[in-house]
This record gives sequence, structure tokens and C-alpha cells, in this order.
Amino acid sequence: MLVYVVRVTKIELRNIEQWYAIKFCVKLGESAKETFDKIVKVFGDEAMSRAQVFRWHKEFKNGREGVEDELRSGRAVEVRTDNNVQRMRALVRQDMRLTIRMLSDELNINRETVRKILIKDLSMKKLCAKMYDPETKRQSQQWLSPGSARPKKARMSKSKVKTIMICFFDSNGLVHKEFFPPGQTVNQQFYIEVLERLRKRIIRVRPEIANIWILHHDNAPCHRAFSVTQFLTSKNIRVFPQPPYSPDMSLCDFFLFPRIKQVVKGTHFDSVKDIQTSVTRVLQELPVNDIQKSYENWKKRWTQCVAAQGE
Repeated sequence: MLVYVVRVTKIELRNIEQWYAIKFCVKLGESAKETFDKIVKVFGDEAMSRAQVFRWHKEFKNGREGVEDELRSGRAVEVRTDNNVQRMRALVRQDMRLTIRMLSDELNINRETVRKILIKDLSMKKLCAKMYDPETKRQSQQWLSPGSARPKKARMSKSKVKTIMICFFDSNGLVHKEFFPPGQTVNQQFYIEVLERLRKRIIRVRPEIANIWILHHDNAPCHRAFSVTQFLTSKNIRVFPQPPYSPDMSLCDFFLFPRIKQVVKGTHFDSVKDIQTSVTRVLQELPVNDIQKSYENWKKRWTQCVAAQGE
């Protein structure tokens, strides 16, 4: 049995270097985008994500001085034991789509340790494979264990352009959609502005439900922010609860996004406008019957979820 505990990993030390670099760029008056571009140029594949760089840039800009990340109480530590190895093997065999983050949350183990257990102790490899599905032909990621049939590797090329969309719909169809401005991050302030535009839109296009509609969104950080909760409460907007780590409960995850991807997948776009035009057309052409069926499916999934919780 091998057990070891590490409080500051190499990854964290590398992050500290980048935090110092971000703080330096803020002192020079550079924007979040300029800072992110420089971080990527210097650190390459080890660079922090765009969302992390933007978050730290904002914190330093708002007056934060400390660089080291606070060690949170109850933080998962790096522990490799025979028991954890067996538990992880059982979880992965039950669902090959589990991510390192999901396994870390489930077992309360440091993510780096999860990765080591999967690769070193279980000899598993993460593959991007094209799994044939007659209805959606969805691309999935899975953990491949020794002795498993190796799926045929799919060649995927990245598009040169991308855009972010947020949309709201009910059983009668699309209610409101927005494409984010270039460089806009998904933060709580921007989400509040979106919700205010949604509220006014509902009053115009769905006056019969203007005072009784219920919002269902997932547990993204900007959705759970205190300022967002305050706004929803002030406008008397009720929120349907979303269980943590339950994409199967979200209409967007199991219906809307797969439907859009089914149409536009494999298409390379030359401009952001082309993407937006194509996605808008898919949303407008969604049959109302299909949307209503998705709501019936949504109800069934919630019933199953409640029943499972009661067992």
C-alpha cells in the first residue's frame, strides 16, 4: 500500500508563477485578453485556461495583493491506496464517460492523484473515439482499460472561428437567444444583464406566463452567484433546482445542444457570422413537437431522479 500527501504540487507551483505574471501585467495596465495571450506565449501547453486568467486578472485589478491561492479546508489531498484504486476501478467500469474532475469529486481525491491511479495503477488511457450511434453519431471520450477493443481514432480538425451562445426556450419554442460579444467572459454581471433582457422578452412574446414562469439553468458558477440569486429574488423569478453533476437533467445537455451539433457537426465556418446564421436557422426550424417531447422526457428524468434519491 502506497500513501502519500502533498500540499503544494508542481502544478500549483507553476500556477503561482503565472499568477505573478498576471499581477505584473495588471500593474502595467494591460487588458485580460493581452495578459492571456502573453501567458499562452510564455507557458505554452502549461498555460492556465482563458477563464482562469480572466478571473485572476479581475481579482488583481480589483485590488487583490496576495498571489498564493488559499488552501481551502477540506481540500482533497493526494492519496493513493489500494482501497481508492479499487473504488476507482469500479466507478470507471460502471461509466466509462466519467472525467477526472468527476472522479475527484466522488472520491475526494486530488485530481493529479486520480490521473496517476488511472494511468499507473489501472493502466488506462484516455481516448477520443468516434462511437457509432444510429441517431446522433455522437463523439465521446472514454477510459480504455487493458484488453478492451481499441476504437478507431477519429481525426478532428479545429475550426478557425468560434462563438458563444446563450438561449432560452420553453415548450412552445425559442424565447430568447444571444451571441456573446468577442472577448466577453461568462460572469455574473453579464448573466444578470442577460436575465433582464430575457425577462423583458418574455413580457413581450409570452405575456400569458410573464408572472408565473420558472427558470431552469445548471449549476455553473455564474448561475449560482449571490448577486444572480438576489436579482432573481427581486424580480420574483422562481428557479427550478438542478442537482449537481447532472447533465441528464438539463434540457440543453440532453436535447438542444445535441440537436444543434447533429446539424452543424463537420461543417467548417469561415466567419463568426456564418456560425451564428447556421445555429439560428437550426433553432428556428426545431419542430414544436420535438421540443414538447423533450419536456415530457425531462419530466420522466426528474421522476427517476426523485425516486432514486428516495431509495
